[in-house]
Amino acid sequence: MTPPEKQPRSGGRTRGARPLSATEVRQRKQRILTHGTPSITSSIAQAIVIKSENIFFLTEPDGGIPLTDGHGFGLYYHDCRYLRGYEIRLAGPSPAVLASSSHKGNEATFQLANPDLHLPNGQLIAKETVGLRWTRTLDGDTPELRDQFLFQNFGLDDLEFPLSLRFAAKFEDIFAVRGLFEERLGTLHPPAWEDGVLVLAYDGKDGRARRLRIAFDPFPASREEDGATFHVRVPSRGTARIAVTLRVEEEPEPSGTAVAAPRARPETERHAKHEEPARTTMQSDSLLLNATVDRSLRDLRMLRSTIDAQEFFAAGVPWFATLFGRDSIVTAIQTLAWEPTVAEHTARLLARYQGHRTDDWRDEQPGKILHSLRVGEMARLGEIPHTPYYGSVDATPLFLALIGRHAQWTGRLDLFRELRDHVELALQWMREGGDPERDGYITYASTSERGLINQGWKDSGDAIIDAEGRLAAPPIAMVEVQGYAYLARQLIADLYARDGDEDTARTLRDEANALRKRFNEDFWIESMDCYALALEKGNAPLRVVSSNPGQALWSGIADEDKARRTAKRLMEEDMYGGWGIRTLSTRERRYNPVGYHLGTVWPHDNSFIAAGFRRYGFDDLAKRVFTGLCEAAMHFSYYRLPELFAGFSREEYAEPVRYPVACHPQAWAAGSIPYLLETSLGLVPDAFQKRLRIVRPILPDFVDRLELRDMAVGDARVTLHFHRTTGGSTAVAVLGVDGELDVQVEGKDPDEDEDD
Repeated sequence: MTPPEKQPRSGGRTRGARPLSATEVRQRKQRILTHGTPSITSSIAQAIVIKSENIFFLTEPDGGIPLTDGHGFGLYYHDCRYLRGYEIRLAGPSPAVLASSSHKGNEATFQLANPDLHLPNGQLIAKETVGLRWTRTLDGDTPELRDQFLFQNFGLDDLEFPLSLRFAAKFEDIFAVRGLFEERLGTLHPPAWEDGVLVLAYDGKDGRARRLRIAFDPFPASREEDGATFHVRVPSRGTARIAVTLRVEEEPEPSGTAVAAPRARPETERHAKHEEPARTTMQSDSLLLNATVDRSLRDLRMLRSTIDAQEFFAAGVPWFATLFGRDSIVTAIQTLAWEPTVAEHTARLLARYQGHRTDDWRDEQPGKILHSLRVGEMARLGEIPHTPYYGSVDATPLFLALIGRHAQWTGRLDLFRELRDHVELALQWMREGGDPERDGYITYASTSERGLINQGWKDSGDAIIDAEGRLAAPPIAMVEVQGYAYLARQLIADLYARDGDEDTARTLRDEANALRKRFNEDFWIESMDCYALALEKGNAPLRVVSSNPGQALWSGIADEDKARRTAKRLMEEDMYGGWGIRTLSTRERRYNPVGYHLGTVWPHDNSFIAAGFRRYGFDDLAKRVFTGLCEAAMHFSYYRLPELFAGFSREEYAEPVRYPVACHPQAWAAGSIPYLLETSLGLVPDAFQKRLRIVRPILPDFVDRLELRDMAVGDARVTLHFHRTTGGSTAVAVLGVDGELDVQVEGKDPDEDEDD
């Protein structure tokens, strides 16, 4: 891949693609500002999802894909949906689904059965006489999808019936699938048979030839324009098999270009990585916790992707299956106790793409860390600015926080020294590009006509509002972003000091302390018992109760008394619905339980808030959040927490209500339970001193015993046993240490008071 600084870019402060028409601007604002969702497709809440490297597949629970429009199912590769329809029929009707599973990441299995089949010769095959086991495997190296159909005849007579398969493809860009932009770009060719293979073809306007080649074994009895028909013969109590291979081709392969595509690893390396267990493992006496943690770690392995040997967590399937600055960083922070290597790779990768010029089209500024990288046709043509796009106000301080947290766990300055120039550029952006008013606050105001209107983690167009429901006016200073900036300065100051640069360390600490003082004056709303959501134009506070101040507790920027009042406020019934803390209070004018950021529950948000509760000593509140999320996970398939779920309360519904188009798996949702476990157990690394502090460890009420095995702290590894005592506290035993490590257990002060 060409280094970013040598890649060609559209010139100056604007790009070369056509400007939006007035109608397109209105449509975009209506769509993005009003609906505020990641996609306007139909629900994918029950989708079966598999992924391998950079290819992923979403289907209905019966394994098929509707041939109609308006859905997000399909086979995706490099931001393009190669297959948008896949229909299977037995003598006319579709088979009935009995069960489906995709717990292995790149494999799925569907158990189907026939309905009553009325054959042309008058024969009736009674329902459930024929079983169909459909096994599906994705191979990211090829890349291809392999389907195996195993028919089982449970009847006493030999059977013969037709099986028809139909396929559909438009080769849409992911942004077109989501319904964010219209797409009329390249040339879609009619399906054609070539040497016994059905070829679906598209020549992109970006110069890429995209093909989906569908091969069959055995060869079908008849070939149709969009599919094939087989005569399936199954002897009594016997079986029959049919194999279908769908191979994805993109020529030329997207490497060494201005838009860098994630690359697959060599075969041996890929299999070794997928087969290795997580570095840290956990076992408890709770089936719920075991299943939830296991699912989380499996999903994280599934979402690990690579660009030029640097690993990162792709944000989520299907809408964000690429490198996302904020999401990839947050997930790397969440998993430092489990696998610190990905964090190191992520920091290096993001440093490579760090902004180095002012480009309004991409919302790029020198020192800024990217929002996301896209490699599809719309990106290559300059129709969207994601090549990469930099419209993220928080990725830059979070990048610094990741480097600091990584050092605490590893006890090494290597990464900081390697990326020191990038660290200094990021700090400079925080002082200048991110703070154009020079008032100490990091703000955003998009300059790109196709960029994000809101640029914090709540980045839907209608997310940031005032008490009357009005959209906030930029520049906007988000409450949690100021906390990220505070934490980043504190962590990086420590690294400068350890590296012998006391002057820079002192400057950063002075900046952090000044920011904290002003923050607690300007953002605090006495009448709300909480911090404002943000400051809008003119530093006017947005007086709405939201989850964002909880992340200010995570960073440590909040004063002690204000942190206590904020924590209590976030756990009142209008904010905490039993499954988790809502993004917006039910008392606010714009509250919507299925609004993307206006009242839903986000697991990663809750994991950071709970960590903030722990930081300030509100252990019981943190435990309630942890328990609520684990119990929510119990109601989702495979114990998989999705990107978000609806904000309806536990009293309204006995299980969490699914958000229709939420990503699943999603990286920082998958990282939430492992991170909650780390913070609940009180794991505070100080690897520079070869020390692990365990501060006020607590176990959820449904767990009595737990072991963490082979957790890396610096160059040592430690195995710990936690158990509940007869008095209800949590005791810790060190079962083994490989290397030099001092484990210190610090209990709660018995005289300390805590509000619930």
